[in-house]
Amino acid sequence: MKRISILGSTGSIGTQTLDVVAMHPEAFEVDGLAAGSNTALLLEQVRRFNPRRVSVSTPELAAEIRSSLPAGVELYSGNEGLVEIAAGGDAETVVTALVGSVGLQSTLAAIEAGRHIGLANKETLVTAGHLVTELAGRKGVKLLPVDSEHSAIFQCLNGENREDVASITITASGGSFRDYSRGQLENVSIEDALRHPNWSMGAKITIDSATMVNKGLEVIEAHHLFALPYEQINVLLHPESIIHSFVEFRDSSVIAQLGTPDMRVPIQYALTYPDRWQSPAERLSLAKAASLNFREMDYVRYPALKMAIDSGKLGGTAPTAFNAANEVAVARFLRGEISFLRIEEIIDEVLQRHENAAHPNLEQIQHCDTVTRELAAVL
Repeated sequence: MKRISILGSTGSIGTQTLDVVAMHPEAFEVDGLAAGSNTALLLEQVRRFNPRRVSVSTPELAAEIRSSLPAGVELYSGNEGLVEIAAGGDAETVVTALVGSVGLQSTLAAIEAGRHIGLANKETLVTAGHLVTELAGRKGVKLLPVDSEHSAIFQCLNGENREDVASITITASGGSFRDYSRGQLENVSIEDALRHPNWSMGAKITIDSATMVNKGLEVIEAHHLFALPYEQINVLLHPESIIHSFVEFRDSSVIAQLGTPDMRVPIQYALTYPDRWQSPAERLSLAKAASLNFREMDYVRYPALKMAIDSGKLGGTAPTAFNAANEVAVARFLRGEISFLRIEEIIDEVLQRHENAAHPNLEQIQHCDTVTRELAAVL
């Protein structure tokens, strides 16, 4: 039986991870759950999956739920709680399903403790990819991708010689506004932006999909996960989200991974690798799908994607600044403070003012994250 802990258990990836656990109760034991403020759902998860340890975002929330927890369950809170769930206890694998750079410290702690990582928190590699991959290599820890695109590439590369790879292509659905012109984006609402045509995701990731920031973060993540230069990483619009990504080899052969849009498939594969188990996902019927469509990526239509890739190529603290600016701008949009297009403008203004630090250590990354957030909040 494999023991797992989940950071972000009440979010989209976290709840779907527990769906996989529920389908294979004989195979998984939940050691720890870390949630934010959704204590009602967390308590339901505790009753169903019997974790030994749980954490919530604040000491106040911990005090509220303490009396509702079963006897013997250890309770933590805040960033210290995330680290405790990630690195303490007996979990073999930690699924990092947090959204945003808040997952960095706990992910590093989990790796330091020798836990294998089911990586759904792409911002960890975006902000500190060189630190994460170096530590994972030193500790002999597997970084198993949970994002559907990176899982697809990971699967396509199984058994292949990495020197034979010509390029990888990450597919993009185009998000909520894939058929909108720039002019039509002027007055879109929060509700419009949150209607993703293919995937069920949290609010922040859904907005990132609409701006194509999410795809930019995935390009940076792929650079670190697969040790490929940016020149070998492409992005292609694929509205149906059937081909999750593909790899081209130097003999011109292309291997792609296909499936219905269901995050439980890559989640389960990260937990069972290298084995494949029965999945709750709907079987893919290409006859039913009938056709698959593709479009070249338009970097003028999606300027945030170009900014992300340019930040990745520059390296240093530039990706940290890009990510922090986006997180703040998206939060402001979701609160109704700014327009949708203002998200891109804030990122651009932050990057223009950013003073890049090459080869940053963790302290420099954290400082960059802090000062960037302060700037993005007032622009």
